Amino acid sequence: MTDLACGIDFGTSNSTVGLADASGARLLALEGGSPILPSAVFWRTEDAPPLFGRAAIAAYLEGDEGRLMRGLKSTLGSGLIHDKTAVGGRAVSFREVLARFIGHLRAAQQAAAPGLDRVVIGRPVHFVDDDRAADTAAETVLAEIARDCGWKEVAFQYEPIAAALHFEQTVRHEELVLIVDIGGGTSDVSVVRVGPGRARLADRGGDILANDGIRVGGTDFARLLSLAEAMPHLGYLAPTKGGGTMPRHYYLDIAAWHRISALYTARTASDLKALRLQAHRPELIERMIRTVAGRHGHALAMRIEAEKVSLSDAASTRLPMSYLTGGPNPMVARAGFEAAVEVPVARIRSLLTRVLADAGLGADRIGTAFLTGGSSQLPILRSTVLSVVPNADIVTGDMLGSVGSGLALAARRSFG
Repeated sequence: MTDLACGIDFGTSNSTVGLADASGARLLALEGGSPILPSAVFWRTEDAPPLFGRAAIAAYLEGDEGRLMRGLKSTLGSGLIHDKTAVGGRAVSFREVLARFIGHLRAAQQAAAPGLDRVVIGRPVHFVDDDRAADTAAETVLAEIARDCGWKEVAFQYEPIAAALHFEQTVRHEELVLIVDIGGGTSDVSVVRVGPGRARLADRGGDILANDGIRVGGTDFARLLSLAEAMPHLGYLAPTKGGGTMPRHYYLDIAAWHRISALYTARTASDLKALRLQAHRPELIERMIRTVAGRHGHALAMRIEAEKVSLSDAASTRLPMSYLTGGPNPMVARAGFEAAVEVPVARIRSLLTRVLADAGLGADRIGTAFLTGGSSQLPILRSTVLSVVPNADIVTGDMLGSVGSGLALAARRSFG
């Protein structure tokens, strides 16, 4: 197995394990024959090991006792990574949760390639925007966790560079490519020189003309869709009898994957009951109480995520909320969604423009824009890329597997 190399794409929403040898890269089947494993952990309250991926989500939706945790990567670079959360009467740190999930990926690699102890892990260009110390801390924690899981040598590669390595396998001539990776938690952009001959070079540093990233991704789009279209039906920004509006933080928490579980406390239940007495429309707050008391937050977030994806193809959709509201499912139009995400999309447009400027290139020099990542199919993002490089060919890779395959190729070059 010494001729194999391993690349891990630990994503905010999904993760993969890739292996590469002289013949190329492949992704391992991680669950039910699929190479894509949702980055989810269900920590059961009884003395039993946690569940991962689709099994974790299914256990939660079936009503098993325990805690579902998603968006785990978002804790890196924040103080939350060192915090503990109550599970089954005991405190579990978020670092331990991450270690269990990455350990599950390590076990899959070991089953396919026993004894392999070197890995390249993907990382965003910035774990944390405009905070070099926090960014360094995030990578350090992730490397420590990987070593604790059994890998002796741990290296990192930028996720958009990994996507470029994956794309390069298909090109027939040398060109400059704009790599746009819209992940669950970050958006990364690079300008890379690719070509059949360049793929064989050991040092590709000179082919990376520019790269940068921001902490904006698919989970932000889903969160903003939730706040704009779902949360008002639960009392978000609803008026109070005194002329004010309901406190926002409960709704901000339930709209963010990694904050949902923080609402499931006796204190929150008591606060919401008190707020119901102050509400101009108490029936809306009653719906929020029902959502929190029934621990429906993650299920609602999953439904909103699914409807966000459906708006890639449909002009409108319905949010399935009747089980919480008792009324018809609200209609959501693509135009409403695009208005809700106007600010982060503008940030991505600025990122694209900045990376081109850093590369010292005009838009006409880009032959291809290669889009990857779970949200890369959203029409508003594709049109945003075209607004910056209008003459480029838009090529879409494996939305969830391009980075993982590229990381395995990067590992082959680093350790092979």
